[in-house]
Formats: sequence, structure tokens, C-alpha cells
Amino acid sequence: MANEDAARARTEAEQASGADQSAAQQADHETEMLDAPSIPALEQEIAQLMARVNEQQEGVLRAQAEMQNVRRRAERDVENAHKFALGKFSEDLLAVVDSLERALEAAGQIDSEAVKGMKDGIELTLKMFLDTLAKHGVQQVNPLGQPFNPEFHQAMSMVPNPDLAPNSVMAVLQKGYTLSGRLVRPAMVVVSKAAS
Repeated sequence: MANEDAARARTEAEQASGADQSAAQQADHETEMLDAPSIPALEQEIAQLMARVNEQQEGVLRAQAEMQNVRRRAERDVENAHKFALGKFSEDLLAVVDSLERALEAAGQIDSEAVKGMKDGIELTLKMFLDTLAKHGVQQVNPLGQPFNPEFHQAMSMVPNPDLAPNSVMAVLQKGYTLSGRLVRPAMVVVSKAAS
């Protein structure tokens, strides 16, 4: 009997302990319910978090766009560096072309068999030289008879000429050159003007 009394006492103690635990859990749950935010507060917090996420996404998109712009600028700068690296070098070579052209003019004024061979050699050398320059993007600007273009021509003088339209190039004193479309040296020209 003593065992039964001890078992009953144990059972009653466990029930009392379980009831205490259940009461404690109930009290904790009620406290949590009091501390839990309301649905409108949660909706407001969600809206704030969504706005922050949208801001972050916009920031990422802006950063990506800026990086693409930087990459494009760098590619363009590298392309221009390759394209126009020969600018100063080709400008220096133009003096050689001018000298060959003047030599051809001088040889053309002398009428002898010995000079004819020299003239042919100078013409071939000049042609090879101009072909080599053209291969590297250097083009000759010879605007004789064309309208005056201040972007590519430098007017040295204006001369009245009733046979040509005003602002036409009537003489080229020195040919101009471009490198990949960019002006290296303007053509020095004489421009016609209307007769007074």
C-alpha cells in the first residue's frame, strides 16, 4: 500500500507540475501575444522593406549602367589611340611628300632625257609613299575645283574670278591630309570670289 500511496503522490505531483508548466506556457503565450506586432504594423514594415529593396535594385542597375559606360569609354579611347597613334608620325612624313612633289614640279620644267628618268623615279617613289600612307589611313586632300570647306582647307588668299563660283578652290598651294577622317594638315588654297 505504501507503494500505491507513493505512486499516487508521484502522479499528483506530476499533474501539479504539469499544470504549473501549462500555466507558465499559457502565461508566456499571452505575453507573446501582447508583444506581437499587429497586422497593419507588419504590412507597414513589409512596405518599408520592399521600398528599400527597390532602392537597392535601382542602385545596382545604376552601377551596372555606369560600369557599361566606363567600359565603352575605355574601348573608344583604346580604339582612338590605335587609330590616331600615327598622327604625329604621319604629320612629320608629310614634309617628305611635299619635297617629292616639288622635285617633280622642278623636273617637269626641264626637258631632257636624263631628267626624264629621274622624274619617273621620283613619280614612282611618291606613288609608293602615298600608297603606304593610305594603307595606314592617311588620305590626301586635294580640293582643286571644289567648294571651300574651312574644316579641311586654309584659305591663303581670295582672288576675283568670274569663271568660277564664289568660294571655290581655284588653286592648291599645299595639299592637306587626314588620318582616319581626322585632319592632320589643312590644304592651303586660293579661293575665288565674285568679281567686283
